[in-house]
Amino acid sequence: MSDHQHQFAITTRWTGNRGTGTSAYTAYSRDHVISCAGRPDLPGSSVPAFRGDPARYDPETLLVASLSACHMLWYLHFCAVHHVVVVEYEDQAAGQMATEADGNGRFTRVELRPRVVISAASDEEVARSLHAKAHEYCFISNSVNFPVTCQPEIVRLPA
Repeated sequence: MSDHQHQFAITTRWTGNRGTGTSAYTAYSRDHVISCAGRPDLPGSSVPAFRGDPARYDPETLLVASLSACHMLWYLHFCAVHHVVVVEYEDQAAGQMATEADGNGRFTRVELRPRVVISAASDEEVARSLHAKAHEYCFISNSVNFPVTCQPEIVRLPA
């Protein structure tokens, strides 16, 4: 058991009742709203392949986003501690999910592809090595049962 426990509470409310509820597979929308006290609502749905609204966030995309954001936040922390000055960070993360004929499925991998721009005075090798440390500490990555890989690109500004 850990020394510190943290609690996270959200509310997910289905908003897709078109008047007949779930009377048929095509009778309802997958739309929902994710709420958390003191924060803006997040419009959700399922992926378009499962009759979802492509303009709303789906759980699969949010899982990839959670992995990407968690890695980034730990990475920025370790860069600050190790005197690596990050001036830009952008991750083009991608997740892969496999589904069976019966609809059952699972993620098989997520690849993080952060492009990090560091100051001219920063050590490029230290900046590269800190991705492994961020991966080791990432709460979300430590909680999933599929591989999460990181292929960083480090760009050092000219002096």
